[in-house]
Order: sequence, then C-alpha cells, then structure tokens
Amino acid sequence: MIDVPTMQFVMIDGEGDPNTADSHRKAIEWLYSVSYAMKFAAKAGAGQDYVVPPLEGLWWADDPQSFVDRRKDQWRWTMMIMAPDFIDQTMFQDAVAKTSKKFGAPPTTLRLAAYQEGPCLQTMHIGSYDDEGPTLARLHDEIMPSRGYGFAGPHHEIYIGDPRKVEPSRLKTILRQPVRPA
Repeated sequence: MIDVPTMQFVMIDGEGDPNTADSHRKAIEWLYSVSYAMKFAAKAGAGQDYVVPPLEGLWWADDPQSFVDRRKDQWRWTMMIMAPDFIDQTMFQDAVAKTSKKFGAPPTTLRLAAYQEGPCLQTMHIGSYDDEGPTLARLHDEIMPSRGYGFAGPHHEIYIGDPRKVEPSRLKTILRQPVRPA
C-alpha cells in the first residue's frame, strides 16, 4: 500500500487498442515532444535541468474484466508524462506551440494538469504488456478483496523499459490500482 501524492502531468486522452490505434501512437509522440521541449526550455531559460520521467498510462473500461481478457478495443486511456512543479502553463503552452510546428494542430485533449491518486496497491510486472492479465487478475480478484479494498480510480501503468530497446520478456511495468475501503 502506498499513498501517491498529487503530481502534474502532460496528458492526452484516447480510446482503443494501443497496439493498433493511430491516436495512441500520436499521443505518445506529442507527449515526448512537448516534454522534451519543456525540459530544454527550462534548462536554457532558468538553468533548471531534469530527466524526463517515463511514460505512464491510466486505463479504464466499462467492464474491468476487459483488461484481464485483453479486449483492447474496449479500453480507454490517458497517456501521460510527469512534469516537475516548476513547469508552468506558460512553459507548457510554449512547448505546445513549438511542437505544433512539427506535428500540426495539437490533440484536443492535450493538457498540463494535476493528478491525485491517493491510496494505491501496486506491483511490478516483468514481461510483455500482453501478458499482464494474470498479474491484474491476482491484484483485482485476490489481493484487493483479501485486504478489503475496492476500485477507486483507473488502472495505472508506469513503463520502466523502452519497448524499442528491451526484449518483451524483460520489460518492466509498475501496475498500480487506486483503492478505497470496500
């Protein structure tokens, strides 16, 4: 059990299979481009440097079983990258304007916003994203009920490994579930 504090993120919402939805690929391109534009501007302007954190995703569906069953067409998501507190809306808007020169109009749901999760259970999954089902089933169907918890928000994933550089069997993903007393 952890208590996750409020943090700010660059965020984009979408839906559908992350392996095939063009909107998912574009969301990730936008998130990284805006995040790196903010990083370079912060370093050049105020001398504040930071490491761009890993990609994260919030996932939900009308039926949570769709995650265990891997019915990805039913998934909704918010992809996001955390931004330090010293990044403000002006820096964000400047980064969006710079990124728009490369990609055109930004996604309508692109935003810099605070996100609060609070109490959560989390575990590390090692392996392909497509093999998360049993780990999620154990978390949702065994661990949460045995500790007296119910769902309190969307499923959250933090992607530690880069799927372009790491074998699928060695990918590391933090699986986080906000909870409340059942």
